[in-house]
Amino acid sequence: MSAVTTGTDAVRQPPARVPPAERGATRIADRVVAKVAAQAAREAVGPPPADAGPPHATVAVHHDTARVRVDLELGYPCDIAARCAAVRRQVAERVGALVNVTVTEVVVGVERLHPSAAAAGRIR
Repeated sequence: MSAVTTGTDAVRQPPARVPPAERGATRIADRVVAKVAAQAAREAVGPPPADAGPPHATVAVHHDTARVRVDLELGYPCDIAARCAAVRRQVAERVGALVNVTVTEVVVGVERLHPSAAAAGRIR
């Protein structure tokens, strides 16, 4: 038994393999990038004071770059500049590694300082 093919019965070929770079794109929502940035800020500052809220981040992503703003509350006394620098480094590193975007700017806003119990006794 032989198979006879006509013009309409042509043997189907599997589709040509498309290289991965040409198959499409993955878009990560800005709110996901913001959650990653907020988690990175939490990692950088450590446990917050008892009555402090968690860090909050907002982002603006354009193509493969992101600008991030992180608002947080810190315990006091502390080296505020060093803590903010640690947050900037951690946010840029973690967002870049996990989301694969280049972070061009990280603005850290300290919303509130929470005095420690020892410092509260000295404040008049």
